[in-house]
Parts: sequence; structure tokens; C-alpha cells
Amino acid sequence: MPRPKSSAKPSARDRIMQAASTLFYQEGTQNVGIDRIIAESGVAKMSLYNHFKSKDALIAAWLQQRDANWREWFQETVEKQATAPTERLLAMFDALEEWFSQPDFRGCAFINSSVELVDPEHPGYQVAIEHQQAIYDYILQLVKAAEIDDPDAVAEQLLLLLEGAIVVAMMRRNPAAAVQAKAAAEMLIRAA
Repeated sequence: MPRPKSSAKPSARDRIMQAASTLFYQEGTQNVGIDRIIAESGVAKMSLYNHFKSKDALIAAWLQQRDANWREWFQETVEKQATAPTERLLAMFDALEEWFSQPDFRGCAFINSSVELVDPEHPGYQVAIEHQQAIYDYILQLVKAAEIDDPDAVAEQLLLLLEGAIVVAMMRRNPAAAVQAKAAAEMLIRAA
């Protein structure tokens, strides 16, 4: 996903978020400690705690930021590739293939974090659930616009294909998982 460019020096909060984003995504939320984030961001420990009351709060803030950025990128990419609702349903998988092909792709931050965090009450886990719901809502919107019968069931099945492709692409380091999921989605849509 492209990052915005700025000529101004990033604030302490922005530097913390950038360091956390890179480290959490590449190494996992449980493998990265606060001291490492402080060292990478170049801020004082007190500064970090002035912005985030705990590591859990930082994880949740990172996931909220990633959710906003990822969904914006995903929807824009899908909408640039297709205009008809049915074609947009399939373009979701083209967007995934583009994402899977990025050299720093390490799966879905939300799936990875929910596995690491385990506790459904953790604020980061809650953000992951909200992200999944937002993706489902987007898919459902497209399914309804395509006037497909039983939109809730079809949207759920497409979400499963989407998330399954993400996991397979990460585990096998194979962007073609998106192509395979797209083929299954085509059959699903035709049968609906």
C-alpha cells in the first residue's frame, strides 16, 4: 500500500506508529517489545506512554490505522479495476493478487494479530473483528448491487474465499492463491 509523503518532520506519535507498524507487521505483536519500538522510533519511553497508555493500546491504534488505510486502498483498487458490481466482486481477488505480490507481504495484520492476541477481549482483537465485519459489509454491498440471490450467504462465502486466499498466499508465499480464489468466486457467483 502506498504511503503518503510529507516534508514536515513526523511527530513523536507518528514516529511511534510508523515503528510499531513496521515491526508489528513484519515480526508480530507478541515478538516486539516496547523498548524496541522506542529504539526504532527514537522517542523517549515517557513520550510513548504519553501517547499510548499501554502496549495493548498501541496495538489497537496500529490496527485501527491499518484498517483505515487498507480498506481505503482495497476499495479504491477494486473500483478502479471494474465498474459493474459483479465484476467488482471478482476484482477483489485481482486487488489481493497485487497485494500478495508486494515484497513485504506477510499476510493479513488482522488475522495474524487475532491469532497472536488470542483473548477476544483484547482491544486489538476487537479491532480485528471490526475489520472483518467491515470487509464483509463491503462485500455484501457489492453482492446486493449485483442482485445476487441470498446475498448474506454469498457474501459470507466470498469472505471465506478472500480470507482463505490471504492465509494460503502468506503460508505458501504464493500470490497465485488470489487467482485460484477468483476462479472459485466465479463459479460461486455463476451458481448463485
